[in-house]
Amino acid sequence: MQEIMDTNVSSTIHVGLTELSASANKYVLNSKARNTIRAYQSDWRSFCTWCDERHLSSLPAEPKTVALYLSDMADRGYRTSTIGRHMISIGLAHRTKGFPSPTSDETVRAVWRGIRNTLGVAPQGKSPILVEDLRRMLQHVPNDLMGLRDRALLLIGFAGAFRRSEIVALNVEDVEFVREGLVITLRRSKTDQEGEGRKVGIPYGSFIETCPVRALQAWLNATGIDSGPLFRRVTKGHDVRDARLSDKTVARIVKRYVRLIGLDQRHFAGHSLRAGLATSAALAGVSERDIMAQTGHRSPMMVRRYIRDSNLFRSNAAARIGL
Repeated sequence: MQEIMDTNVSSTIHVGLTELSASANKYVLNSKARNTIRAYQSDWRSFCTWCDERHLSSLPAEPKTVALYLSDMADRGYRTSTIGRHMISIGLAHRTKGFPSPTSDETVRAVWRGIRNTLGVAPQGKSPILVEDLRRMLQHVPNDLMGLRDRALLLIGFAGAFRRSEIVALNVEDVEFVREGLVITLRRSKTDQEGEGRKVGIPYGSFIETCPVRALQAWLNATGIDSGPLFRRVTKGHDVRDARLSDKTVARIVKRYVRLIGLDQRHFAGHSLRAGLATSAALAGVSERDIMAQTGHRSPMMVRRYIRDSNLFRSNAAARIGL
């Protein structure tokens, strides 16, 4: 009888731990941005496939296996940042399942240092869309529902310095029209996973054609949208769907219009709107503090990079010596 009881207790504990593990894993996933989790999952699948093709264990993986995988990625031309993210994904998968991370091994760390020294670690960000670029892009916006949406999306994304994930997450309820313009509440963002929220002010523009407030009002008036997702899919038949746009669609919209003004779309994406506001503000002499207040950056390092890039030709020694 005691043996049966011990078995039942053990079984109960096992079930309880399994349920607890599932619950804990759910919160682990919620500790990261959704796009980050998708990237980690994609990285892990790639590593598993690579191991399967070579008849190697992926979980737990030997440090030598991880070192070979990272080396192979470098040889195939992957960027340092991508390889580094794969390391994080592999380590997270092991720790989540209760295994020590093979990425902590000195062999793996040595290979990683060698990759960084060989490939470099300079970020390869997307080019910013400056104010004059945006004006030209808006000249190509069609005079229909899709055009109204695109105009509002481009101007709100630019003026708010929003990430593409923040743009598509906006609901009508997050927007308040006030005397000075708009107050947009970001419920959650990449740097605010706990949902503390942040309010962003978007003033009226100096010109009607580039005014984000009037552009958004025109989109809402034309569609009658009064709740739910702010930016939605518009069909070729000019039907407005209920579902919100994806963040990839924001990138496609940006690429479409930069292509129309003769720029290389490969250098631009959704982040170009956010980078464009920061760079344009720096060019206009806006203070670092005010730029950070609009972009929501918590560290000045990234903002200083925008300022530094904007000063490449404005404060250029070679331009002042009469060449």
